[in-house]
Amino acid sequence: MWFTGLPCSGKSTLARLVAAELARRGCGVEVLDGDVVRTHLSKGLGFSREDRDENIRRIGFVCSLLSRHGAVAVAAAVSPYRATRDQVRAAIEHFVEVYLAAPLEVCIERDSKGMYKKAMAGEIPQFTGVSDPYEPPLHPELLIETHKEPPEASSGRIVAMLEELGLIEPAAEAGYTPEEAEKIRARLVQLGYIEP
Repeated sequence: MWFTGLPCSGKSTLARLVAAELARRGCGVEVLDGDVVRTHLSKGLGFSREDRDENIRRIGFVCSLLSRHGAVAVAAAVSPYRATRDQVRAAIEHFVEVYLAAPLEVCIERDSKGMYKKAMAGEIPQFTGVSDPYEPPLHPELLIETHKEPPEASSGRIVAMLEELGLIEPAAEAGYTPEEAEKIRARLVQLGYIEP
């Protein structure tokens, strides 16, 4: 699953929520967060187009390995260039692109690190959405406008889409409510099947 969108559009938040739900359902899941990957897997790469593309290809390679071995790979990376995302799509059998669309002003408001402010002041060159382009997907499997609903609702829609695509099993039906369970227990006691 590939989350793409402007910086601060909600990629990491939704990746963590979806991963937690998948893990709860017994799936092996790994999140490749863009910031974490830059620290470990892509250390030394800059922000030129070539370096950005190489970063995305590296994330895609790891996702491919994980998915081939039965894990759900969840990538949360800006991945600004459509052609590179399409290369990754072509290399992964069950690639699901989730485009997190949020207006630039919303992303700026969410920016707790002050990256946009620095980029607009010229302190961070080649910053996606300010001085470097972002190419939105043309046909993502799902478009989430993260400014229009809470993250929990968005993650629920993503999980539902994975179920619809047949990539994960639907959640098991909920069992009895505590009240129903107590009524059943009381009835079984009354009939003498279990001790009070």
